Amino acid sequence: MEFPPYLDDEATLAKRVSQIRENLPAGSRLNDSYRTIYQCIDLTTLEGADNAAKIQTLCQKALAQQHHPAIGKVAAVCVYMPFVAQAKELLRDTGVEVATVSCGFPAGQLPLHLKLAETAWAAEQGADEIDMVISRGTLLQGDEKTLFNEIKAVKAACGNARLKVILETGELKDPAVIRKACELALNAGADFLKTSTGKMSPAATPEAVLIMLDTIRDFYQATGKKVGIKPAGGIAEPQDALLYYALVDNVLGKEWLTPSLFRIGASRLADKLIGLLSA
Repeated sequence: MEFPPYLDDEATLAKRVSQIRENLPAGSRLNDSYRTIYQCIDLTTLEGADNAAKIQTLCQKALAQQHHPAIGKVAAVCVYMPFVAQAKELLRDTGVEVATVSCGFPAGQLPLHLKLAETAWAAEQGADEIDMVISRGTLLQGDEKTLFNEIKAVKAACGNARLKVILETGELKDPAVIRKACELALNAGADFLKTSTGKMSPAATPEAVLIMLDTIRDFYQATGKKVGIKPAGGIAEPQDALLYYALVDNVLGKEWLTPSLFRIGASRLADKLIGLLSA
């Protein structure tokens, strides 16, 4: 589809974020908001030291509702590809999904045939969701067609797995470039837009998420297709997560505030939310 011109500049985006920040959920709505945020977390470990024991601990943590039934469970765990099968077995019949990363994460510097091989193997291992990183350099040099074709091919390689497209907005920087990345990803079949890998700074920013939300809204209004949003990276405090929750609510509405359409990459946040909700 053809998207309308995007008019918000950095100053306008900052002003919108400030206005939304002034009206965050409070009082009786606060715990409900925190509970929703917790249930939309992708509990993640993506480290070189990951091993089977660490993945087992992560999966046990994902099932916190066994000890805190009123809080519920997180939406998914996200692990490197070699651990997908283990996580699938540990989380069988729990409703917690298994995500992994693909396409030369985190830099995205792989030839396309290897990106497709990675993605297809992850799907064969049973991944419910695959988070691909885009070739940011390809977009920054203006080759939109190549990037579109890459995302479309990766989507096909996912099979039945949902595709989250990681834009790494901290490298794209310019609102117009972030907007273009969103448009290409949505037209190529993305199921989710995701801000960042969490491996660079800045990671998620409210201004970048606003651009992503605006583009998802425009796409939905034109096509009727709902696409999810995932802020990720550096979201460690409940108040920070609450702002992203409010941004989604403000632009897309409460129907987007479910695990099927809203995720948050905030593993350090999980324990803090359990503490608040258990008090």
